[in-house]
Amino acid sequence: MIDMAIAGDTSIGTLTVKDLLGRPLNDIEEKFAPKELYVKGSIQIPLPRPRVSIVGSRKASSYGLRDAGIIAKVLARKEVVIVSGLAEGIDTAAHDATIAIGGRTIAVLGTPLNKTYPKKNFDLQQKIMRDHLAISQFKIGYFTQPKDFVARNRTMALISDATIIVEAGDKSGSLHQGWEALRLGRSLFIWKSILDNTQLNWPKDMMQHGAIELSNPIDVLEFLPSSLEVPNML
Repeated sequence: MIDMAIAGDTSIGTLTVKDLLGRPLNDIEEKFAPKELYVKGSIQIPLPRPRVSIVGSRKASSYGLRDAGIIAKVLARKEVVIVSGLAEGIDTAAHDATIAIGGRTIAVLGTPLNKTYPKKNFDLQQKIMRDHLAISQFKIGYFTQPKDFVARNRTMALISDATIIVEAGDKSGSLHQGWEALRLGRSLFIWKSILDNTQLNWPKDMMQHGAIELSNPIDVLEFLPSSLEVPNML
């Protein structure tokens, strides 16, 4: 049951992934789905569609940050809800770019809603919790551990219709989300500049398992559900 009275209510609510998506989960989705979510913001529940995660390195290059912003703006202008993890680098660029053009964004946190990581994103998190939506699977008072950010990435893949990796090294946490998206049968896109980097091993591996090269953000729209699709609340 959704403990969040109406859309636009900015108090902390508790709900299930089924509530959030407006439909039952299949067996594959259930495997890593958190039992409970904590949410704060003004985006309607169940979530509007389509939703795309934009993720990548915390220590991103200037080109990666620029590209993340461009991708976010192109998709947000097409009414796509941009999902990311509030981390430094690519995540922050995606959130900021979406907000700048009046789009909608969702931050999936690796911490409880009353904490911010990194701390310099405090103002951004507060804005998202007020005007957009922040989601955490960790209750207030929970002690954050490194593995929680892996769990966060799995949840991001679960609530998104597709994931785009903009820039990531071989040990980037974003790779957890990429593999989870593929496991779930979601579309996974790898930004073109990554595939040109012959020093990276993971892009080739993911391409062999169904990932798609992306050179134009608009191409993502062909793989997304209609924004008019009505959730199944059975």
